[in-house]
Amino acid sequence: MKKILTTNFAGLNLNNPVIIGSSGLTNTPEKNAALEKAGAGAVILPSIFEEQIELQTGRNIWTEEAKVHDYILNSFNGMLLDDYLQLIKQSKEACRIPVIASINCYRDNGWIDFVRQIETAGADAIELNIFGLNTEIDRPENTIEDIYLRITRKVKSLVNIPVIVKMSKYFSHIVKLTNDLRGVGADGIVLFSRFYQPDIDIHLMQANSGYVFSSNAEIADTLRWTSLVGAKLPDISIASCTGIHDWEDIIKCLLCGASAVELCSTVYQHGNEIISAIIRSLEEWMLAKELKSIDEVKSKLNFDEMQDPSLHERVQFMKYFSNRD
Repeated sequence: MKKILTTNFAGLNLNNPVIIGSSGLTNTPEKNAALEKAGAGAVILPSIFEEQIELQTGRNIWTEEAKVHDYILNSFNGMLLDDYLQLIKQSKEACRIPVIASINCYRDNGWIDFVRQIETAGADAIELNIFGLNTEIDRPENTIEDIYLRITRKVKSLVNIPVIVKMSKYFSHIVKLTNDLRGVGADGIVLFSRFYQPDIDIHLMQANSGYVFSSNAEIADTLRWTSLVGAKLPDISIASCTGIHDWEDIIKCLLCGASAVELCSTVYQHGNEIISAIIRSLEEWMLAKELKSIDEVKSKLNFDEMQDPSLHERVQFMKYFSNRD
């Protein structure tokens, strides 16, 4: 069968649009080789945190240093930087598909120089998972956006491999931020990162973590913004993420304008077999529709097809509720 599922995301040529997201699924070369065998188009390694980098390179800028050291050692994955670089090298040796490194960050400080070592180790690209919530009353409104741009600009100045920004959906103007990220050199964006989900145990009266995995119900925002960004900025490379659990979800994302998708929860829940099943179903659907390439699917249902997207959204809202008592 011809490779009708090949696609290009952020300058990376993929056998198909299925990328396995940063997680414990990709934390050994053996797992990554197995994911490739199951059909994955690329893998993203577990995130290394900026605090880990600064702690291990002696560039820690925290004030209460001893307490922070203990927190970092107890809270993050505990991987040494040399181990991370070895994971990149060994995964590249074990796989032919692209291997993407991941950094979880929220400041543009001393950790950034480590991206050079990531490139030297052989990573095909770097995904920046930039986390930040603006919770200070007296901070400028655009602080978080500026952080995204500063980090991306600095990383791009240090490496030659593609730089991908995994975005939060908690912005007032996602299209503008995406355009600004493109302006400072981002090769691709991921819509969206899924933050830690907090919950409250009312019996113990304490905070704890909520449900770890995403659900299909979370795909709505992913589709909406993939469609909007894809229409407004057709030359930016988009990977959809969050709420994507089966082959139908992937087709929806492609139709909205994505070049690829990131999967995680569904692979945890169903094993690597779900990847093979998804690939088969994607091929069967495309053959049934007599489609010869992903480009023939991509962006067919983005917001350019609508004369007035804002009116469409309001009409849909009224359609849902106007007939209800």
